[in-house]
Amino acid sequence: MTALRWLDRPGEQGVTWGVPWPRGTVERDAPFALADADGREVPVQSWVTATWPDGSVKWSAHAIGAQPAAYSYRVEPGREPAAAATPVTVAHEGGVLTVSTGVVTWAIEESGGTLARSISRGSREIARDVRLVSLRQSEPTPDEGGAVARSESTGQVAAVTVEQDGPLRAVVRLEGRHGDWLPFTVRLYFHAGAEQVRIMHTFVWDGDPERDFLAGLGLRADVVMRDDLHDRHVRLAGSGGFLTEAVRGLTGLRRDPGEPARRAQVEGRPAGEIDPEVAGRLHLIPAWNDYTLDQSSADGFTLRKRTAPGHAWVTIPSGTRSAGYGYVGGVSGGLGFGLRDFWRLHPTRLDIRNAATDLATVTVWMWSPSAPAMDVRFYHDGMGQDTFAEQLEGLEVTYEDYEPGFGDAHGVARTHELTLRAHDATPASRAIAEHAAAMDRPGLLAVSPSRMREAGVFGVWELPDRSTPAHAEIEDRLDFLFDLYVREREQRRWYGFWDYGDVMHTYDPDRHTWRYDVGGYAWDNSELSPDLWLWLQYLRTGRSDVFRFAESMTRHTGEVDVYHAGRWKGLGTRHNVQHWGCSCKQLRISNAAYRRFYYYLTADERTGDLLDELSTPEETFVVIDPTRKVREDVYTPDPSALSVGLGTDWGSLAAAWLTRWERHGDERARDRLLGTMADIGALPHGFLTGEARLDLATGRFDTSRDKISVSHLSSLFGLPEMCAELIALDLDVPGFEQAWLQYCRLYLATPELQEAEVGERLSGISLIQAHSRLTAYAAARTGDAELAAWAWRKFSVDEGDQLNRNGLQRQKDWRLTPVDGPHVLSPVREAPFVSTNDASQYGLAAIHNLALIGKHLAGR
Repeated sequence: MTALRWLDRPGEQGVTWGVPWPRGTVERDAPFALADADGREVPVQSWVTATWPDGSVKWSAHAIGAQPAAYSYRVEPGREPAAAATPVTVAHEGGVLTVSTGVVTWAIEESGGTLARSISRGSREIARDVRLVSLRQSEPTPDEGGAVARSESTGQVAAVTVEQDGPLRAVVRLEGRHGDWLPFTVRLYFHAGAEQVRIMHTFVWDGDPERDFLAGLGLRADVVMRDDLHDRHVRLAGSGGFLTEAVRGLTGLRRDPGEPARRAQVEGRPAGEIDPEVAGRLHLIPAWNDYTLDQSSADGFTLRKRTAPGHAWVTIPSGTRSAGYGYVGGVSGGLGFGLRDFWRLHPTRLDIRNAATDLATVTVWMWSPSAPAMDVRFYHDGMGQDTFAEQLEGLEVTYEDYEPGFGDAHGVARTHELTLRAHDATPASRAIAEHAAAMDRPGLLAVSPSRMREAGVFGVWELPDRSTPAHAEIEDRLDFLFDLYVREREQRRWYGFWDYGDVMHTYDPDRHTWRYDVGGYAWDNSELSPDLWLWLQYLRTGRSDVFRFAESMTRHTGEVDVYHAGRWKGLGTRHNVQHWGCSCKQLRISNAAYRRFYYYLTADERTGDLLDELSTPEETFVVIDPTRKVREDVYTPDPSALSVGLGTDWGSLAAAWLTRWERHGDERARDRLLGTMADIGALPHGFLTGEARLDLATGRFDTSRDKISVSHLSSLFGLPEMCAELIALDLDVPGFEQAWLQYCRLYLATPELQEAEVGERLSGISLIQAHSRLTAYAAARTGDAELAAWAWRKFSVDEGDQLNRNGLQRQKDWRLTPVDGPHVLSPVREAPFVSTNDASQYGLAAIHNLALIGKHLAGR
């Protein structure tokens, strides 16, 4: 039996979550039952998302329907669940899917121009023709303003798939294109008893950057309006409340319609009897037909309304950050609509049109038509870098790995989460505020960190520990680093359609800003694995703020920093001023190790798609040689014998293969994982070999290579985490653990010891603190106290780095210092020398050293 708690807020419109299980404790076909804290049975729908090598359940996923949330729950394997009183149903007839939650019913056509033909509540139709719309320009918006011709397209659905059909959760996937471009995938999530349907929209950019400019991208629906104009209501979320208006207002008039009528209208109830002095003059009160809320930045939105096209817009008092939720309808029902992270993903917009007619239209814009058209052209002209030699020179000065034609956004993606909610009456103020809050921070059930640790998932990590001064100092600095990035994201406004979820790479202490405009120092794109740091910190602490930060990073790095179509499909892009700008396209960025946390914790199908894109990750090496600019040999990519780095490359391959095996039981992935593990163990120098040739047909390495090559990056993109997890699986692969322990022991060993063991001193040793976790791991596995002390020394003392020095190790007094100066927009809170590189390497090293050498730190 496993206890569950709410991550931060309860979810009452249906919730889906994941649970880990210790190896061998739950059989593959075991049922699951759920009960609340008082022992009352709760209907639950369950499925398996991963298994251990012995076939037992490693991760299960569960869903409950809409219901008042209990404080906590208990999930129990081996017992049949309670039956749902009102299940989700999915029926198929005449080319139409009819999905009912028991409260609302959606009619979904199998192809055509709508995501849903109609939405009904009971026998009453609330909305119809739910559809995707996009606006396109053939040239960018002029800097000086002016009109540019735009064409509008309606998204066309080509395929509909029912991925789950109840009893408590149904998922329908729709695939198509926004007209003749921008492939999309939309998932509709239905939970039993819910009036809300969650919508996940993903599109892949496939336009020509020189002539295709996205000027608007939205979800649109028509809302049936039945009530008198004074009983029709509009609600739009502001910064801390809602615009609360009627299409025809009864408040503020020269003649009083009566206090009951005024109060009822403001509260969204039928106005009832209106004083005759006003009732006879209703036709003389303007009816407000159209409303717009435009979030142009993270710092401001504007509101306006008008009576009809052809008449002026009237400005409504505006604000800073809208919650991105609205409602239009009447006392007999209407539609709630919204976009999660509305202001964070600016430019966004909410439109209500024709509210004074029989059929209003709402549009949730994921890219606002008011903003300049989206421009994904590369940000400079190449500056004459036409040869590898010139490009390497550029790398020396701006750290940008440029190559003509490689700064291309073709194939990157973005996912948005929207909601549509069918109401039988205008919601009360408190209710609609709760709906907006639930959309922005959806409920999630989770196990405790100790229960997660007990399950033995995600390799080697440990719970927070302040038992000694050394432990407490590390915990304090981990908290400091996380809080720093939360503050920096807010202060530097790391928000926006393409940017939200990422952080910057390196700080510029002269300008007191991050190097947003300097080559490879700008957006981080998972460099040195901040994703892993955040997820491991969540596992350890269970903190909701850490989870939400990691969630936004996973959404961003998995979509925007990775190619999902085109010539680099399956690869990601190294750090750059633009997320797709660097010519280094590598598997280390599309790394499955960064996504699997979120997938298993939430059972999110879109993240599952990202993992499935890596079902045969080794084939990406045919596309591009990642070391083509610095090779001294004549090697070119050969499909029959690929050159694979045993660090960043193989770590990413191993993550993809392991995830494929445990999710799908894929024997091909299993064989390639176990085979290459055995081959690494058989290499004369194991991981110290640096790279090996992979036969694509057999999935095996050539084990004859007898060379030594070490890179400081090899262990900073998930390799230690994957090796620790694989060794813990006890897969009985000869030589693998010994090869890994050798690498862990020797990387930071003295030059004399390196030479004594392998015949030469290792070169390129760098990022000492980050690599101290490898030494600690070897100490923990072998029980070597002296090696543990050496690991602690390397973690604590700044010495012996051949390439880079870690500013965080040098910084003894960590503090925030206000900085005023001519180069900043506002006073900043500066933490000297802190960058994503420093934070991610320090964070991972701290977490792993706490886990691995803690027993040797008593009294320190």
